[in-house]
Amino acid sequence: MGYLYGLSSAAPLKSAAFTPNKPMSLQENFLKLEAHLKDLVVGQESLLNRMLVALLCDGHLLVEGAPGLAKTRAIKVLSHSVEGDFHRLQFTPDLLPADLTGTEIYRPQDGSFVFREGPLFHNLVLADEVNRAPAKVQSALLEAMGERQITVGSVTYRLPELYMVMATQNPIEQEGTYPLPEAQLDRFLMHVLVDYPDAEGERKILELNRNEAKRSVGDEALFQPLDVLSQKEVMEARQEVLDLHLADALQEYLVQIVIATREAHRYGEDLAGQLQYGASPRATIALDRCARAHAWLAGRDFVTPVDIQSIAHDVLRHRVLLSYEAEAAGRTPDQIVDTLLARVGVP
Repeated sequence: MGYLYGLSSAAPLKSAAFTPNKPMSLQENFLKLEAHLKDLVVGQESLLNRMLVALLCDGHLLVEGAPGLAKTRAIKVLSHSVEGDFHRLQFTPDLLPADLTGTEIYRPQDGSFVFREGPLFHNLVLADEVNRAPAKVQSALLEAMGERQITVGSVTYRLPELYMVMATQNPIEQEGTYPLPEAQLDRFLMHVLVDYPDAEGERKILELNRNEAKRSVGDEALFQPLDVLSQKEVMEARQEVLDLHLADALQEYLVQIVIATREAHRYGEDLAGQLQYGASPRATIALDRCARAHAWLAGRDFVTPVDIQSIAHDVLRHRVLLSYEAEAAGRTPDQIVDTLLARVGVP
């Protein structure tokens, strides 16, 4: 029941998150968008921030959390705030690749075949419980995420320029699931863990849900902000993020963090043999872009070590593979990343 996650009782049907009469910079527009998202989704500030980071970095998001933590609601609210279309896919064991990519339809009137696009051709795609689909479906999703294209038969179709997949997986029920292959995990820009709200957040959710029930307002009216970010604005914002200043010393610090996952033994005997595989060069690129986007969303025009450290867990936790010894000892990728961040020298 992710849809029960908070609706602001004080917020009007059309959020005041945007001020259309006053010209604003792209950075201000995104900050207003983040405030709008927080008005409609309570207790998941980190998830909302990472969604915007992924949007700014032209990447995909893997979100893991128990049911009812507003994962679906968050991407729906974002889809109403950005120009483009949205589609939700419920992954099941009997799903076929054609259910994602589309298929060729036979036209008996002229004996021809016409390709009908599948749900992956939308701008924002929610792949719900992605680990419930078999490998042949995962391969179709992998091509879409990695190559931004879909191949049906001998024909390749390009996907929209603005394209983001947000996949969710449930950590509780593992029966009937298929572990995502490492190659596909590496295609996700970040792996975000969503946790339960605290007591204050829980009380606020109860109050806001009662107000929603009293108002009986549909998603379309409630989610829609006064202004919607155009795709052109998103592309321009991405360019601003790429142009953000990153000092040479911080770039070296970023590189050393990723290399440390491959040579963990250099940072302490307790780390020897803990990692079977470290992060790939994709992690270096992702950490660089995400740190820039994190700083940009914070209203700054330069990257700090805090930006790199804040985003490092989400970028690295799905890209490091623990050894059997580490798993047997109960260690987690986050614990390894914590240790490396504490031991890699900060410039």
